[in-house]
Amino acid sequence: MTNPDQTQLTSALQHGDLELKGQFMLGSNYTFLVEVTYEEKTYPAVYKPSRGEQPLWDFPEQSLAQREVAAYLVSESLGLHIVPFTALREDGPYGAGSIQQFIEYDPDYHYFNFSEDDKQLLKPVVLFDLLINNADRKGGHVFFENDTRKLYAIDHGICFHEDDKLRTVLWDFGGQKISDDLLSRLSLDVDLPRQLEPYLTPNEISALCSRADSIRQRGIFPSQPRDRRAMPWPPL
Repeated sequence: MTNPDQTQLTSALQHGDLELKGQFMLGSNYTFLVEVTYEEKTYPAVYKPSRGEQPLWDFPEQSLAQREVAAYLVSESLGLHIVPFTALREDGPYGAGSIQQFIEYDPDYHYFNFSEDDKQLLKPVVLFDLLINNADRKGGHVFFENDTRKLYAIDHGICFHEDDKLRTVLWDFGGQKISDDLLSRLSLDVDLPRQLEPYLTPNEISALCSRADSIRQRGIFPSQPRDRRAMPWPPL
């Protein structure tokens, strides 16, 4: 059954009035905290305008917001639910961009000081990153929501490239067998490619499906490669 509060939140982020409240200063792309008002309720959200993206030599210009939405759709399709609700808004204060549910968490508790028990909870994130070919998984991009302790992962603008771009700090499970429960999630929903069409190129969608097949066949988490840079910078 759909959570009524979650349904209200998704409707708000898709259709509510946006008001700028502040700017996140860390990171190379412009990112803003906004307040969304919808049906007399307000919600905090993160807004990333496409025109605030710094150009990258290996990703199409102004495509990062679309990749943020694609990551949310893949997370939901796999039943992982680790990416906060994310959508595109054409009418943001600085134009079109992604808008994402804001999650309250402790920024001082991140991958580099997680307990060993909490690190063991990251296997779904590692599998997810492998599938979406995440080129920028920093230690501060995974966290636990205050109060609920639900695990979330954010910042997926640099993902879904056709070539192998995986750069992550999460190499803890290299060589370990991927559980059957996680592997079974890689039997992608036949409707997922159609859902991704507005956000990714046909070749990127095809590469995603091929990676899912390859991961299932190998059945193990990869070890850190030595022939290329495999860690993002900065790592946090």
